Amino acid sequence: MSKHTRSKNISKLIILALVLFVPGFLYILVNKMGSNEYIKLPVFGEKHLSGKMNRVMGREIPDTVFHQLTEVDFINYDNKPVRFLESDTIITVAHLFYGKDQGLSKQLLHDVNTIATRFKYNPKIQLFSIDVDSTDSQQVMEEAIAPYSKDRNPNWFVVNQPNTDIFKYARERMLLEAMRVDGDPNKFVISNQIILIDSKKRIRGIYDISLRSEIDRLEDEVKVQVVEEIRNSPLKVERK
Repeated sequence: MSKHTRSKNISKLIILALVLFVPGFLYILVNKMGSNEYIKLPVFGEKHLSGKMNRVMGREIPDTVFHQLTEVDFINYDNKPVRFLESDTIITVAHLFYGKDQGLSKQLLHDVNTIATRFKYNPKIQLFSIDVDSTDSQQVMEEAIAPYSKDRNPNWFVVNQPNTDIFKYARERMLLEAMRVDGDPNKFVISNQIILIDSKKRIRGIYDISLRSEIDRLEDEVKVQVVEEIRNSPLKVERK
C-alpha cells in the first residue's frame, strides 16, 4: 500500500471518528455545564422578593417582583386613540421627543425609524415616540415624522396627550429624564435614551443614542428578546 493511500485511509478514519464521537462528547459537555441556557437581557429598575416561592424545573425559586410600566392612553398623530403597552404579547421600543425640537428629538426619531424599518414586517414589535408637549398639534407631529412617512412601519406610533402626567410617568416608570424648562413653555429636557420593554412591561434595555453603536445593539437585543418571548410562550406561537 502506497504512502498516499495509507494517508488517505487515516484521514478518512479521523473524519469518521470526529463525526461519530464529537457530537456525543459535546452533548455530555453541554449537559455537565448546565446548558440549555440562552442569552437573557437584564431587567432594569428596582426589584424585591415577594416572599413567595416558585417551582421551576423541580427547584424552588424565590419569586421576584420587578419594576414594571403601566398602560397609558394617548392620541396618535393621526388623531386616533392608542393605548401604550395594551397587549401582553408585544415587545415595545419607546422614547421621548417634542415636535418643535430640531436637535435631540430629530435624532431620536431618525434612529427609531432605523429600527422601525428593520422590523417593519414583525407585528409583535411596536414602537412609540412619545411627544411630551401636549400643545403640539397634529400638524406639528406630522411634520416631525414627515421624512419617514413613505412606507412607514404601521406599528410605529407617534403620540401625545396622555391620560397621565407624562413627566412623572417618564421619570418613575420609563426611567427616563423629562421635565419642563422654567421660563420657556416651548422647551423641555428629555432623555437621549431609547428603552426596550418586554411583554410583561419590564424594561430590558436602555440605549444612549449619543453612541452610534447603541442602535445596532438595540437591533440585536430586540432579536434576543423575541427569542425569549417565543421560549416563554410556545403555545401562543403555535396557535397562530
